[in-house]
Amino acid sequence: MDEALWRPRQPWRLPFLATADQVWFLRRALRVHLEYWGMRELTDAAEICLSELVTNVIKHVGPETPSTLVASRGGSRLRVEVHDPDASALPALTSASLDAEAGRGMTLVDAVSDRWGVELAGDHKVTWCEFRVETGATERPCMPMPRLARAADVLSQYGGSESTRQSALPGRLAAAWAEEAAINAITDLLYWFRAHGWDVDDVLDRAQVHFEAECGAALP
Repeated sequence: MDEALWRPRQPWRLPFLATADQVWFLRRALRVHLEYWGMRELTDAAEICLSELVTNVIKHVGPETPSTLVASRGGSRLRVEVHDPDASALPALTSASLDAEAGRGMTLVDAVSDRWGVELAGDHKVTWCEFRVETGATERPCMPMPRLARAADVLSQYGGSESTRQSALPGRLAAAWAEEAAINAITDLLYWFRAHGWDVDDVLDRAQVHFEAECGAALP
């Protein structure tokens, strides 16, 4: 690898338990970050590969394996990694076709990404894939990453048993479901404020002040 092309800029890390319920939320969180990085054109391919990498951990390492998603951008490439603690269960290409019901995970990653690989790091392994970034990609303004990361973490608590089904939803329905989850989260917080004697309208006004102070009057 050309080290001059690959200098990660502020890698984003998201620890998770490898379960089917988490796949959809990981995909949505990754999409938000890639859109912030100005890489909207890579979101579909990156989400597909992420799903396969996480599913690979579930199947070959075990459900609820403590894992970490890492996304980095540098030079001309985007890199997506999934870290897991099993250095012996190595993913490999098989002869399964892309429309087969099983055994196609890494074949799909190989087809969708520009390149992929596995790195052994002591007591864990890193399965990664990379995508070529179009020249001129720029970050979107007014997208504070710590706040987005916290929001994604909160929304992951609203998945319940429904989230497995959501991972298969087309983009428009998935976005509508995410919006409903966000509204439910806000509603719960408003109930919490009222239960503790806060003025709900005052809370909303203060939140709006914070938002406008960070982003200005113009929305992204």
